[in-house]
Amino acid sequence: MKKQYLIIAVLLFAVSAGSLFAQTQKIGYVDSQVILSQYSAAIKAQGDLDALTNLWSAQLDSMTMAYQQALTDYQKQAQTMPQDKQTMEQQKLIQMEQNIYDFRKQKFGQPDGEIYRKQEELFSPVKEKIYAAIEKIAKEEGMKFVFDKSGDIILLYADPAFDITYKVLDELKRGK
Repeated sequence: MKKQYLIIAVLLFAVSAGSLFAQTQKIGYVDSQVILSQYSAAIKAQGDLDALTNLWSAQLDSMTMAYQQALTDYQKQAQTMPQDKQTMEQQKLIQMEQNIYDFRKQKFGQPDGEIYRKQEELFSPVKEKIYAAIEKIAKEEGMKFVFDKSGDIILLYADPAFDITYKVLDELKRGK
């Protein structure tokens, strides 16, 4: 019987301590998608990344079109080619196909493709500034926790009074 009272007392203490903790902690959130879409440094970084992606995609398209044209030409002429020329053309096509594969993997392959390294290079300074602004605003507001409502953490409800997104944006814009 005493054991049951002790367990109940411990549970009641844990619940009251937990609710006391929740009442004394100030929590805020940001919408990182809004910040990234309105912060000039993030917009520039995304533009640079998009330009590079478009350049590499155009190169890949050009390589693919050249391969398709060479394949079409080979298929039209294969019947009239001597065997050694057929073999040489087939090897040429295989090499073109391999070059396309290698280029795609080098530029866009996950996780070590050039595009991912470039993304990290371009966005690292942006992220550092954003995190510093979030930390500054959170400290000014006395917040113990700040969540990102657009990230992996699902935020089912958020009181707009705790949204510090635009304060962070203001800090970033002033901190140029």
